Amino acid sequence: MNYILDTKRLRLREFTTDDTKFIIQLVNSPGWLEFIGDRNIRTTEQAKEYLENGPIKSYRENGFGLFLVETKNHQTPVGMCGLIKRGDLENPDIGFALLPEFTGKGFAFEMATGTMEFAKNTLKMPVILAITVPHNIRSRKLLEKLGLTCSRTITHQNNSEELMLFSS
Repeated sequence: MNYILDTKRLRLREFTTDDTKFIIQLVNSPGWLEFIGDRNIRTTEQAKEYLENGPIKSYRENGFGLFLVETKNHQTPVGMCGLIKRGDLENPDIGFALLPEFTGKGFAFEMATGTMEFAKNTLKMPVILAITVPHNIRSRKLLEKLGLTCSRTITHQNNSEELMLFSS
């Protein structure tokens, strides 16, 4: 496995096309659907396409992307976290999601902190952005706990929904 970073309890690694079952579960979880949106990924083939054209393509083109987050002790996938380069944002933004059974355990802060340190120290990124819908209170609190501040609201290129833009 190509591990990117370790935290106290978690390990982040690159996604592979073997992670389709997990992706189907994550992108169809209630929190993902409510706060990120339906990606219409229901089949193994759709999940494989998502991985190949999303995270895996980003590793190749940008040297970073969204990573699978798993527990160190049992290698249980719990979520994803990483950096996304969007065409309509001037800097990469941090993205994260957890399966519902792993929320409220401090994993989100742990994986996001590790990702922010990786971005600043390894990738030498001076500025990290983040976007979230205004009603995602947990993400907003996490972003603030990470030291990011809301600078303005934006409308994302593929969506008319207003988003809060945070910056480090």
